[in-house]
Amino acid sequence: MGDIREPLRELTECGLPQALEVMGERWSFMILRASFNGLHHFEEFLTELGIARNILSNRLAKLVEHGILKRDPCPDDRRKIEYRLTDKGFDLLPAMVALRQWGQKYGGEIVENPVLVDEIDRLPIGPTSILSHDGRILGPADLALVERKNLGVRADGSTASPVMTLKNGSVVDIATARKAKDAA
Repeated sequence: MGDIREPLRELTECGLPQALEVMGERWSFMILRASFNGLHHFEEFLTELGIARNILSNRLAKLVEHGILKRDPCPDDRRKIEYRLTDKGFDLLPAMVALRQWGQKYGGEIVENPVLVDEIDRLPIGPTSILSHDGRILGPADLALVERKNLGVRADGSTASPVMTLKNGSVVDIATARKAKDAA
C-alpha cells in the first residue's frame, strides 16, 4: 500500500483498535445482528441468541455506553426497556455485511436462508467493496497511505479533487464517471 506505513504500535493513530475495543468479540456482533433483525428487548436477545444473562447484560451496557445502542422506555409499557440502534450503530451495517460475506466465502459450505437482498429488486446484494470518491471499486493494489497534508496530490504531482459524493441509494455509472474524469 505504498511507501508509507501506519505506526502499528500507536493504538491512537488508527480507528481499528478503537473499533475493536467496542466490537471486538463475538457477542457484540451477534447482538448487533439481532438488532438489525428487529430485536429490541432483553428477553428477546436472551431467547434468540442463547446467551448467558450476565454476558448479555454486560454487552448491552457496553454497546449503550459507546453509543451504538440506546435505551428507551417501551411505548406500550414504560416499565420495560427497548434497545434501539443509534446512527452510530446503523453505521456498522457495512462492516457487518462485509464480515457476513467473508464468512460465507471462507466459512465452509453454508447455504444461507433467508438471503440478504436489495429491497427494490429482491436479488442478492453484491459483494461489499471499497469505493473511491468517484465510485470506482478498489482492490489492494489501488490503495496507498499518504500524509494528510498530501491529500489530493497524485503520484505525478497533479492535483485531484472529489468528483461526486456517494450516499445511500447512489447509483454509480463507472463508465460515465471515467469519462468525466478524463474530460477534466
